[in-house]
Amino acid sequence: MSETTTATVPRWHVAGDWFDTCRCNIPCPCNFAQPPTFDACDGVLAWRVNEGRYGDVPLDGLNVLLLGSFTGNLWGEHSDAYAAVFFDERADDAQRTALQMIFGGQAGGWPAQLVGTLGPEMRGMDFAPIEIEVDADLGGWRASIPGRVEAGAVALTGPTTPEGARVQTVNAPGSETGPGQVVTWGRATADRADAFGFQWNREGRSSKHIPFDWSGPDA
Repeated sequence: MSETTTATVPRWHVAGDWFDTCRCNIPCPCNFAQPPTFDACDGVLAWRVNEGRYGDVPLDGLNVLLLGSFTGNLWGEHSDAYAAVFFDERADDAQRTALQMIFGGQAGGWPAQLVGTLGPEMRGMDFAPIEIEVDADLGGWRASIPGRVEAGAVALTGPTTPEGARVQTVNAPGSETGPGQVVTWGRATADRADAFGFQWNREGRSSKHIPFDWSGPDA
């Protein structure tokens, strides 16, 4: 980001819930900075801003959803990265601008680093009715855009997992929301997309929830 752009970006902060549903087997290798299960991967990424502000613009309660695809190691050599993004249609003009600046990477912070790493080709953008729910106990999470996207998962469990406990990873080497967050693993119950050329319908594969806490423009 140029000095001119940085000088025009106000202080901002957003924190909330992020999760994905993807093509990989459980656990998704990307979170461990490894190539995806099938070398190429695609999936749904959803953000719910629980609290946020871009200068004087409040962002609490707004949602963002992205469809993405790439080949190779997300954190290393990769190619054919492309995406389409949906922003919350409830946002007013100032909020829409703020969301695009932050999640597009132009406002700095962790999103700028992630966009710089991926370098995706953008295949579409729209404002849509995005619904995102995350259980308070992280028992499951869901997102939908009627007729276009549906994603959901239940927390991963197994024969030796204590009842009510979550299967989690600390200090993951490939955390999509940045360093220092705790990853909670899940199994996808829905993973469907039909928008901007993205089309799939599957379940039973990897999902993970990671909180995010970002600020910028220079942090």
